Amino acid sequence: MGILIRGGRILDAATNTDMTGDVYVEDGVIRKIGEHIEMEELADRVIDAAGCLVMPGIIDLHVHLRDPGQTDKEDIETGSQAAAHGGVTTVVAMPNTSPVIDNPDRVNYVHNKAAQVSGIHVLQAGAITKGENGTELADIWGMARAGIPALSEDGKSVMNSRVYKDAMKIAAECGIPVFAHCEDIDLRGNGCMNEDKNAERLRLPGICNSVEDVIAARDILLAVETGARLHLCHCSTRGVAKMMKYVEEAGLGKQITAEVCPHHFTLTSDDIPRDDPNYKMNPPLRAREDVDALIKGLKEGYIKVISTDHAPHTAKDKTGSMRNTAFGIVGLETSLALTYTELVEKGILTPLQMVEKMCWNPAQILRLDSGTLQEGHPADVIVVNVEDEYAIDKNAFASKGKNTPFHGKKVKGKVLYTICDSKIAYENA
Repeated sequence: MGILIRGGRILDAATNTDMTGDVYVEDGVIRKIGEHIEMEELADRVIDAAGCLVMPGIIDLHVHLRDPGQTDKEDIETGSQAAAHGGVTTVVAMPNTSPVIDNPDRVNYVHNKAAQVSGIHVLQAGAITKGENGTELADIWGMARAGIPALSEDGKSVMNSRVYKDAMKIAAECGIPVFAHCEDIDLRGNGCMNEDKNAERLRLPGICNSVEDVIAARDILLAVETGARLHLCHCSTRGVAKMMKYVEEAGLGKQITAEVCPHHFTLTSDDIPRDDPNYKMNPPLRAREDVDALIKGLKEGYIKVISTDHAPHTAKDKTGSMRNTAFGIVGLETSLALTYTELVEKGILTPLQMVEKMCWNPAQILRLDSGTLQEGHPADVIVVNVEDEYAIDKNAFASKGKNTPFHGKKVKGKVLYTICDSKIAYENA
C-alpha cells in the first residue's frame, strides 16, 4: 500500500532533519522524502499532515504485555492496539509473565502470536534466570537464536552477583544488551512509595533511593568488567543520574545507557494526594531533586531514552491501600503526549531531542534499522497533532489497564495516524 503524507513537519533525529515536506511509503519501506513529492497517482492514500509532526514510530524498550498467563490484565492484541494508539510501532515485552519467558519455545509463542494479532512489531525479551528465581541461568543462547532483543529479569534484580556476571558474559557473546531493573529487594522491604515526608504523611512504608542506587552501581561495574551492553530501566533517582553523567564522561555512553519514564519526570511524591494505588509504581515517584536531575540528564544527553514501563493491572489489583496493591501504571497511550507537554512545550527538549529519546536512541540500543525516516528504512511513521489540547481519558484507552494517575490531565500531542510497515495500524477518526 502506498501512502503519501503531505505537508507535515518532518522530524528525524538520525539525520538532524526538521523541515516541512512530504513522505511517501510503500511496501514496508520509506520510498521518498522531500519538500514536495509528486506521488498522488501512485498513492493509495493521501494524508494531509499540515500543522502536524511527522516522525518515526516510537520504539518503547519497556512494556509489559502480560501474555502468557496474565491476560486478564493485558494481552498481545490489546497491548499492541494501545501501542498503536500512542504512536508506538515497536515494543520490547518484558519476560515476567506466567510462565516466565525463559526458553526459546516461550519466545516463539509470543512472536508467533504477535504475527497473527498485532499491527506493530512485538519483540520479546528473555529472562536471565529460570523462572526469574535468580539462581540458575535460563537458556540464553537458545533464546538469542529465537530472536530476543535483550535479556531482562524485569520486576526484580538478580541478587546473586556471580550468577548475574555469568549472564552478562553470555549476553556479551550473544551480542544482546541486558536491561536492568535495579532494586535491592532486601533493602526495599515492604516499602510502597518514596521514603520521605509524604510517606510519613500517609503513614506508608517508604523505599529509599539506595534501593535503586546500590544495584545500579553494581550493574555498571559488572558491565564494565564483562564488556556487556547494559541498559538501566525506569531510572528514578538523582544518584543514578549522576552515575550516568559519569558513564558518559568516561566514554562508556554507547555501552551503558539509561531510560526515564514519563511519570518519573512529570510527578513527584508531593503529587500523591492520598493513599491512592494509581500513584504506586516501582521505582516510586521521588522527590523534586530527583525529578530535576532526571530532566537535566535528558536535556544534556547522558540519559538517552524515554520508555513507559507500561504495567496494566485489573481494577481489583489496584483497589485498596498502596500497602497491598500492585505496583505499576499504564503508559503506552500517554507517553508521547506527556513528553511533548512536559518537556517540549516547556522548552526543556527540542522536538528533535524528543524524537531522539523516543525513536532513534532506542533503535540504536537494539541495533534496529528503524527509528528514522531515511529513504530505504522501515516505513514506521506517525502523524501527531500538537496544536490542540485534550484531556487524557482512561476510559478511552485501548489497553485493558486503566490504572493511571493522569486521568483528566490536559496535554498536547494526539496521535492521528500510526503507520507500521506501510500499513495503517491506527487512525484517529
